[in-house]
Amino acid sequence: MSNEQLPALRPTRPVWNKGRIVGQKRPLAPKHVWSIRVRLEMSGNLRDLALFNTAIDSKLRGCDLVRMKVRDVYAASSVKERTSVVQSKTGKPVRFEITETTRHSLQRWIADAEMTGAEFLWPSRVHGSPHLSTRQYARIMRGWVISIGLEPSGYGTHSMRRTKVAQIYKKTGNLRAVQLLLGHTKMDSTVRYLGVDLDDALSLSEAIDL
Repeated sequence: MSNEQLPALRPTRPVWNKGRIVGQKRPLAPKHVWSIRVRLEMSGNLRDLALFNTAIDSKLRGCDLVRMKVRDVYAASSVKERTSVVQSKTGKPVRFEITETTRHSLQRWIADAEMTGAEFLWPSRVHGSPHLSTRQYARIMRGWVISIGLEPSGYGTHSMRRTKVAQIYKKTGNLRAVQLLLGHTKMDSTVRYLGVDLDDALSLSEAIDL
């Protein structure tokens, strides 16, 4: 049979990424952070407000964020100013700050009746699951993005991890600081994660006038 006589092959199902933005997810801009935060405060959703603020400050992967325990952030009847969490991917601890805004939202959430006797900081409302799953967290995050009119396909849980470090790098150009905050073992990983390219390097260089 010649090639001209071969039947045309057609896909039996649509391509999984058709119409989607694929690749690295964008960090939230400061105006997006404040817009989401204001909406959560106005709604009185103590859990989501504390979750959102903690995700921004901690810079943790979703799998580590959802497994956080009350004792990770709370001791002696108050929320800690700094803490550390062991990363499931590397097995190494990473330290992070808990800002005043986040401490206040965590204090209110931990005092809520829903948290009475809870071991995990984000207990699941699904029977049989001790804490939020990464899938549940992704759905919650999608809701935050949609609430302020952003295209959800451009953002994901890694957007929360990248948000604060993207601003730190933009303002300081300090890759080593970003590497430590993300808990990366190799600088190459940090460079790829931030999407640093020659234009970034040139912009930093242009800001220095000798």
